[in-house]
Amino acid sequence: MDHFLYRDGALYAEDVPLSEIAVQVGTPFYVYSTATLQRHFRLFDEALSWAPDHLICYAMKAASNQAILKTLAAEGAGMDVVSGGEYARAKAAGVPGEKIVFSGVGKTREEIRTVLEGGIRQFNVESEPEMRAISEVASAMGVVAPITIRVNPDVDAKTHAKIATGKSENKFGIPIAWAREVYAEAAKLPGLKVIGIDVHIGSQLTDLEPYELAYRKVAELTETLRADGHEIRRLDLGGGLGIPYTRSNEAPPLPSDYGALIERTVGHLGCEIEIEPGRFIAGNAGLLVSGIIYVKQGDGRSFMILDAAMNDLIRPAMYDAHHEIVPLIEADAGVDLLPYDIVGPVCESGDTFAKGRLMPPMKAGDLLAFRSAGAYGAVMSSEYNTRPLIPEVLVNGDQFAVIRKRPTFDEIINRDTLPEWL
Repeated sequence: MDHFLYRDGALYAEDVPLSEIAVQVGTPFYVYSTATLQRHFRLFDEALSWAPDHLICYAMKAASNQAILKTLAAEGAGMDVVSGGEYARAKAAGVPGEKIVFSGVGKTREEIRTVLEGGIRQFNVESEPEMRAISEVASAMGVVAPITIRVNPDVDAKTHAKIATGKSENKFGIPIAWAREVYAEAAKLPGLKVIGIDVHIGSQLTDLEPYELAYRKVAELTETLRADGHEIRRLDLGGGLGIPYTRSNEAPPLPSDYGALIERTVGHLGCEIEIEPGRFIAGNAGLLVSGIIYVKQGDGRSFMILDAAMNDLIRPAMYDAHHEIVPLIEADAGVDLLPYDIVGPVCESGDTFAKGRLMPPMKAGDLLAFRSAGAYGAVMSSEYNTRPLIPEVLVNGDQFAVIRKRPTFDEIINRDTLPEWL
């Protein structure tokens, strides 16, 4: 469920008509619903209510605007970060270090040092070389780094190949078969404190079976490592729960189902439970609103050419992703739908959002909204073709505010520095 609904034929974000934002901000822009962000976070919190010691660490790579982070932090969220920049964003949003976990396969020594200085809940260690680097940096600083080790359970998440992370051929984590050996080394390294296990098998999962297979392997590993003398008191179970990108009857599992699965598979171990949802919290909490520049008739097909492009929303070009696209003014009931190729103005054929999409007849100047664009939309955007990053807007009830402004061309160009000889 989200809070983007038609009222009297006009699409609203909570209590604000999107057409009003378009007039004041200009298109294209991203818009997020506070109520939807809060609702989705609370669903996970309720799903883990059986575990007194649990923390929901929002995977901020999904959408990392400060206003979104502060909204979720006020709900009690921790943060899952994958870079020094994301760590700095989390801290700037007021999230304390003890509620931040640091994931990612390529942590640099500089990042490790910065995080240890600023405070961290744990490092989710991805490899033996990284583990040794954390040990060296922590020892040199005279501190102890809390770590979990990410195990790769070799489970097929049944998701898009580019966002699967739990198979043996993926770059993430250590093979679960090596875990005892790696944990034994970690216990001997100075500057480290092993506190648990980490696992994450992929993104946009729409079936709970892969989670069950992975978590049962983690439960078995927990018992084994405890028998080896390791203190395993925290399980970081990752994220990845999918969202509905279409309005079909096939909906992904609910957080309540996911929470029940976690209780069933690892609840008996008495561990602290961490999960790292991103897409499920932010995805359907955001829209991309765009205007039609031209409607062009081609040879046997019609094109809607928008003012949004692949640099603003790259998911269709990168993942062949589907987004429902709806007009801001609801079509009359019974209107005949026509097929359109919906494209942007970037000079690449890949700048295509949909082909043959059935839409009501539309004209230049009409506005459209891409649903389910809150996750991996604004954060993956670029200034390709010297197209400015588009504004982000946050709605709260009947209020809205620009939370990232559109830069001017001068601001973009003036970031360049010419060498002396030019």
